[in-house]
Amino acid sequence: MPRAPAGYRVAMATTASDDRRDPPADAMSVSEITRRVKEQLETRFADVWVAGEITNLTRASSGHIYLALKDETALLRGVVWRSAVPLLAIEPADGLAVVCHGRLEVYAPRGTYQLTIDRLHAIGTGALEERLRRLHAALAGEGLFDPGRKRMLPPFPRRIALITSPTGAAIADFLRTLQGRWPRAEVVVVPSRVQGAGAAEELAAALATAGRLRPAVDVIALVRGGGSLEDLWAFNEEVLVRAVAASPIPVVAGVGHEIDVTLADLVADVRALTPTDAAVRIAPDGRQVAADLASLAERLRNGLARRVRQARDRVESLGRSRMLVDPARLIGDRREVLGQHGRRLHRLTAAALERGRERVAAAAARLEAGSPLHLLARGWSVTCRESEPLALRSIAGLEPGDPLVTRLADGSVSSRVVSVTPIPPRT
Repeated sequence: MPRAPAGYRVAMATTASDDRRDPPADAMSVSEITRRVKEQLETRFADVWVAGEITNLTRASSGHIYLALKDETALLRGVVWRSAVPLLAIEPADGLAVVCHGRLEVYAPRGTYQLTIDRLHAIGTGALEERLRRLHAALAGEGLFDPGRKRMLPPFPRRIALITSPTGAAIADFLRTLQGRWPRAEVVVVPSRVQGAGAAEELAAALATAGRLRPAVDVIALVRGGGSLEDLWAFNEEVLVRAVAASPIPVVAGVGHEIDVTLADLVADVRALTPTDAAVRIAPDGRQVAADLASLAERLRNGLARRVRQARDRVESLGRSRMLVDPARLIGDRREVLGQHGRRLHRLTAAALERGRERVAAAAARLEAGSPLHLLARGWSVTCRESEPLALRSIAGLEPGDPLVTRLADGSVSSRVVSVTPIPPRT
């Protein structure tokens, strides 16, 4: 063996069989180490904010939401229990960049850990705006925003359904404005959450409820106060937009402030700038209606008074007419006029009869001059076959022995054909 340099100690290597030891008596069980990990993680990470992109989102039939948060190099599983879903600021969806608040919990039976989420917010507005553009394009392609499908609001609503949060400022603004303009209207409040996960489905259900109210309402107001794009996101969800489009009752949407425009605003029959403006668009100004009615009543009274004056003037004029003042004189005048017409008619009738007699005499003279009997008296005669009354104009068809009848001025002569001799044509 070579000698070691001064100051160094040389140890020989031993084989594995030479280093065997018995396991320690205090080795931890799986449950024990899992319990310690659970205590450490859940104590140290009991209040954390985690940013990431949502992926693998699943909604269980129980109402719980299971998802995962990812970044470039890691994945963290998470869960939103059903009781916490209404507390979320926005509806979670795959691909959405979010920041979540919660606590880490260890699930001992599987030896895994997850983030139990109780709050969730979108990071910025870029992802939300992109989702909004895609949904707007899809729904516009179906014609849901076409002006031609918008319905007119009733001019004087008697019953109004108001869908909003019963604790927000929007309901107070709406009712105060409506009370000042049209206090005759009955308002039926259909309460609903207006923000957070599940709010869109709740608002859609409230719309369906308002459409089934009996007695039926004349118009539905869908309102909420202002907020960020995230706060108003429920009014951009497809389920609510389709519910507004399918409503059998005209819908007025007044969401947020004047600069806020949601898809629910675009699909509604009337878009109001604010909840207060929604009340203005739904209800007429009662004071103006009363003034208009008073003006119409005044015009009606004036018109009736004018018609009465005209009728009175006409009656007075008729009372001064000859017909009523001296009816006998009027009858005498009419009798004189009638006699003049009768005498003129008699003259015209006599002249017409004389002209008729003259025309008849002239026609008779013309008939007499052209009468065959007149010609017979001058020496002419007419011959015809005994069996045919037509005058013979030719010898054609005559045979010896045929019986003939000749008509003279003072009688007729019967004879028979002895012979037929044609006249030779002239050369």
